[in-house]
Amino acid sequence: MVSAPGYVNAEITASVCQLRSVSIHGYSRKGDINIGGIFSLYIGEPASHILFTELREAALCKRVYEKLLALIFTTEEIQNDPELLPNVTLGYVIYDSCSAISRALEGTMRLLTGQRKTIPNYNCQALSSVVAVVGDSYSSTSMPMARLLGLYKFPQISYAATVMALSDKHQFPSFLRTIPTDLLQSIGIVHLLFYFGWTWIGLLSDSSDYGLQGSLIVKEELVKAGACIAFSETIPAVYSEMKIQYISDIVRKTSANVIVIYSTDVALYPVMEVIALNNVTGKVWIASDGWAQSYLFSKNEFLRTLQGTLGFLVRRGDMSGFHEYIYSLNPYNNPDDIFLKMFWELVFDCKLHILDKTNMNITEESKICSGDETLEGMKLDFFQFTDLRYTYNIYNAVYSIAHALHDMISCRRGEGPFYNGTCAFMYDLQPWQFFYYIKNIRFRNKESEEVFFDVNGNPPGLYSILNWQVTPENTFRYLDIGRFDSTAADNQKLAVNLSEMLWNKGHEKVPQSLCSESCSAGYRKAPQPGQPICCFKCIMCSQGEISNQTDAVACVKCAKDGWPNERQDKCITKVVEFLSYEEPLGAALAAVSTFLEMATVAVLTIFIKYRHTPIVKANNRGLSYLLLFSLMSCFLCSFLFIGCPTHKTCMLRQATFGIIFTLSLSCILAKTIVVVIAFSARKPNSNMQKYSDPRLPKFLAILCTIVQTIECVSWLIVSPPFPDENISSVTGKIILECNEVSPVAFWCMLSYMGLLAVVSLVVAFLSRKLPDSFNEAKFITFSMLVFVSVWMSFIPAYLSTQGKYMVVVEIFAIVSSGAGLLLCIFIAKCYIILLRPEMNTKDYVMGKGTFKNGKD
Repeated sequence: MVSAPGYVNAEITASVCQLRSVSIHGYSRKGDINIGGIFSLYIGEPASHILFTELREAALCKRVYEKLLALIFTTEEIQNDPELLPNVTLGYVIYDSCSAISRALEGTMRLLTGQRKTIPNYNCQALSSVVAVVGDSYSSTSMPMARLLGLYKFPQISYAATVMALSDKHQFPSFLRTIPTDLLQSIGIVHLLFYFGWTWIGLLSDSSDYGLQGSLIVKEELVKAGACIAFSETIPAVYSEMKIQYISDIVRKTSANVIVIYSTDVALYPVMEVIALNNVTGKVWIASDGWAQSYLFSKNEFLRTLQGTLGFLVRRGDMSGFHEYIYSLNPYNNPDDIFLKMFWELVFDCKLHILDKTNMNITEESKICSGDETLEGMKLDFFQFTDLRYTYNIYNAVYSIAHALHDMISCRRGEGPFYNGTCAFMYDLQPWQFFYYIKNIRFRNKESEEVFFDVNGNPPGLYSILNWQVTPENTFRYLDIGRFDSTAADNQKLAVNLSEMLWNKGHEKVPQSLCSESCSAGYRKAPQPGQPICCFKCIMCSQGEISNQTDAVACVKCAKDGWPNERQDKCITKVVEFLSYEEPLGAALAAVSTFLEMATVAVLTIFIKYRHTPIVKANNRGLSYLLLFSLMSCFLCSFLFIGCPTHKTCMLRQATFGIIFTLSLSCILAKTIVVVIAFSARKPNSNMQKYSDPRLPKFLAILCTIVQTIECVSWLIVSPPFPDENISSVTGKIILECNEVSPVAFWCMLSYMGLLAVVSLVVAFLSRKLPDSFNEAKFITFSMLVFVSVWMSFIPAYLSTQGKYMVVVEIFAIVSSGAGLLLCIFIAKCYIILLRPEMNTKDYVMGKGTFKNGKD
């Protein structure tokens, strides 16, 4: 049965010693089961408009009134549903908290006790007057309510209280809400900031738990992700003109173009009023849901300052039939609805002529409401039927209670919390028992949105992102340009439609908010001492390093086969360098070596063919053959230096070169000593006669060569050369070379060859004037001069070159010195043999017969 509608209005009597108080208004329509509601239907003026000596009555807020109507509308809609609660009549008991904690607590006590006298732990009824409470609008009033209701595990569902502390089930065990917690909103704001690349952020918050906790999470998430806070200020709880001017100056002077404000509209208004007065423009304001769509900032003075603001607001929904319900309202049809009476008189500026105790102040001057007034078609923006957000949350809250009642009555959710596994009758219901059902509900509403509460009593985080745009009529329109869904995948949580966005004046495209300009690729960030991490200098990467992204913290080295390009933003493959046959230099050296090899073969052929002639037999022709063979090998060993180095060529090239050239020098030294011994032995009583053994030259040549062979073999055994990739000698190149491993062994080998060359030069020089017509010592002297000159020039040239040019220098030294020996020693002999045979006689060779050497 439905009890008769009743109006509840209690005046707190003021005595001489009591503070002035405002009356508490309430309205009820009782049913079998009642839902309680606490709404902040009145709103006061901003603090900057109220003197501290005054206490003004607040005015009914038209836009908040629709939330109360949402509870009544949803209750009636459920009542007409034949399946949800078919045999149960839902009623409601509603009180206005007027945004005051004391009023919210007084209304809560009345709901708990069912009495006009709010006496704790006292209830003359078997049950509370309600099974659950919907409300309140603000976190500041919802928290004290939740503490009180939590003592009894009495279910409370808030539609607008977002402060994170309410998720603590130890402090607020029976608190639930249909609006996401500030934690998710703060994370969404950070996602939005990084979506636009903003890393230099200003923070402003009010002094409530809502502002302080929300801004703290934003700060922590920003710092964790690498952004920086340009400033962080708190709006004072008590109006302070000095503090507000200080905040305004910081906002005006800061280099940060993006400022996040976590505050309620009433607390923010005095600060924004001064900021607008100082003509601050060009900033991007990020609004929390506390002021993201507030009518307080719809005045012309805020248009230039707040244009382009981005606001986070809970997602909107649709309540089918809601606007028809509101348009059908008439106070004459609902004479007990005190809130409708006040609303009607405010909207139509008239007085209702309803004869009851609540309306005895009608005067003759008052305009009487005829009762024919209608809300439909009015241009005044009382209700926003296309943008229902908090109202939609109330809709879901009431349906949550209804579904919980349905589950309880139907004995769903298992056996429930009742004694002996039974289901309780609704008239024998305790709050903690009903809370079991309501916290576990899960259903889809008429919009197919899934409604449920997590373990902390919170719904999923679903937000709309609003863009404040100035219309031609000089008002703000709040365009929905994006969304944030906390339940989506990381790369799909945020979606923004940039094409529909408008920014503040001076920004045609996305504004930047950076302490330092981004470092382009090829540079790295260098932190500045005493500055936040976002304030840095850009330094070019060091040689051999790159950065291939903007704002790189550090440069990275290229791989072994890579090298930075000129911009140092990517690695390019190094040029592989070695002396190849395909390149002109390698081909030329190979051609010269081939030609000299053929020339040496030709000389050897001539000498073999004319081996019985005196000029060939002179001065030991066996040494001449051995010398020509060694020169042939010298020219051939140059091919070991051309081409890509391999393990075999690296092992052979230096050792082969050293041994063969040592053999050549040993032969020359032996030939020189043979000449000296031959001329000295013909003197009477000369001691040189005992050294005139024809085997001595060969023995000397072999002995000198064996010494070098031992040294080279030892080198190959102890520290064998190997092919290597030299990446450090020449910038941007990989030099394929033979690593000699032991430079000491290499230079010892050359030193030994140098020693033989010098001794040969000295001996040949001393014997250059021996009395023969064909004095070979002269030619050996010239050849040794060429040889020593070439290799003396080789040393500085070899040490001053890198890469393949070191190989070129060594091949050139080998070829040129070998060519010098071939030409200086053998060209004159070949000339006589081929072109002047008349000179190829014993008499000519022995210098008019004075030199006789019958054996070679």
